[in-house]
Amino acid sequence: GFKPLNWRRGFGQVMGTLYERDEADGGFTRAFLVEERHTNGMANCHGGMLMAFADMVFGHSVSLTRRDHHWITIRMLTDFISPAKLGDWVEGTSEVVGKNGDLYTSRGRIFVGERLVLTGTGVFKFAAPRKGAH
Repeated sequence: GFKPLNWRRGFGQVMGTLYERDEADGGFTRAFLVEERHTNGMANCHGGMLMAFADMVFGHSVSLTRRDHHWITIRMLTDFISPAKLGDWVEGTSEVVGKNGDLYTSRGRIFVGERLVLTGTGVFKFAAPRKGAH
């Protein structure tokens, strides 16, 4: 049920293909396959890739609250729980847990199967309107 995200510009080219699936409860799950280019010297997914993926996952729940604007990341706090290995299918999901003025906080988790890889929170702020948004 996953579909590729259409993000092929800029940093999206470096990350490789990311996937997304809408959930029956109104939520979402994003995912990627750990490729050689994502790994460190121990054949684990590099923490930088996991952080970039978490940013995309945690921020997406915020974007669902207001689809007409881009958002920027103000803060990311993450805890690395276990490694994702070369060849692992990594998934992530998040939810908005707070709003204070124009700042939104989301909480999320990144996992492989039933194994938790990373948890964290992000603080995001809406920025420029999206092209074509009113």
